[in-house]
Amino acid sequence: MNTQTAHEFLTRCFHPGETVALLLRRENPASTTQRIVTVEQATAPRYFAWLRYENYNGANVYVAANPLHSSSRKRTKDCIAEVRHLYIDIDINGEERIAALRASDVVPTPSAILSTSPGKYQALWRVEGFDFDRQENTLKLLVIAFGGDSACTDRNRVLRVPGFLNRKYDPAHPVSVEYHGDSIYRPEDFRLDDALLNTVCPFRGTARTYAAGKNTHSEQDWAWAIQQLSLGEDAANLTLELASRRSDKPNPLYYAQRTIDIASARLMLLNGAAIEDVVVMLEHRRSAEVPAVLCSSRAREIVTTAQRMIGRSKFA
Repeated sequence: MNTQTAHEFLTRCFHPGETVALLLRRENPASTTQRIVTVEQATAPRYFAWLRYENYNGANVYVAANPLHSSSRKRTKDCIAEVRHLYIDIDINGEERIAALRASDVVPTPSAILSTSPGKYQALWRVEGFDFDRQENTLKLLVIAFGGDSACTDRNRVLRVPGFLNRKYDPAHPVSVEYHGDSIYRPEDFRLDDALLNTVCPFRGTARTYAAGKNTHSEQDWAWAIQQLSLGEDAANLTLELASRRSDKPNPLYYAQRTIDIASARLMLLNGAAIEDVVVMLEHRRSAEVPAVLCSSRAREIVTTAQRMIGRSKFA
């Protein structure tokens, strides 16, 4: 355990005097302890000694990603004072997906990347100018684009504290952090397409309804893509045509590529194609347009999205 690492992380993430939520969670037997304290209290030597003792005896140490109102006694959404960070939990294909994140031109370089266990990561962006709705929508879009954990999109989400041990494993895994500068990002730095929220499976089982008649532009685009692909039209030509139609989008080509590829994957899966065959098709299709380090993880995420859409339609 390295309390100097934990101290640096907490003081980089929060301003002096701010209120933070620390959470201790034990696996066996399952139990949680939460403390609402100031940054100065959390980083005091005596407090760190207690956290170190608890961590040594089996408790995992977490901190809420955003500061709380000073009067807070809980860590509910209403208690969050402001948006300080965006974040994504990557638990599957971690090395590939972190590489894709680093190579992406639609999001800035993360402010920090935590290694929480072998092959698993949490990436954080220090931000300003986000209201709560925009933050949570952007968190969902990050999950869609990079294959993160869809359960980790709430503003009161907790993060592991580097410098302590991840006690879910035997032997315990030290949580480490890598910083990538002190930049503070704004909403316009994240060029993720909001329309994706309308084309993928809703989070946590929340029902999403659509107006009849394909009234929105994105719904019209989706219906058109399905129809044209079903008629055997060339995907590359459809991508260029859709991009030219949607110059209103922040990144028309990205939007078109994704719409056409998800539609293609959905049609192939419905026609009985094997998942790996669909992945290979998508990798080959975009190999000249998408960086090699991103191509594989992108293809798998798109196939996963298409599978979710198919599952949703079966139970709608």
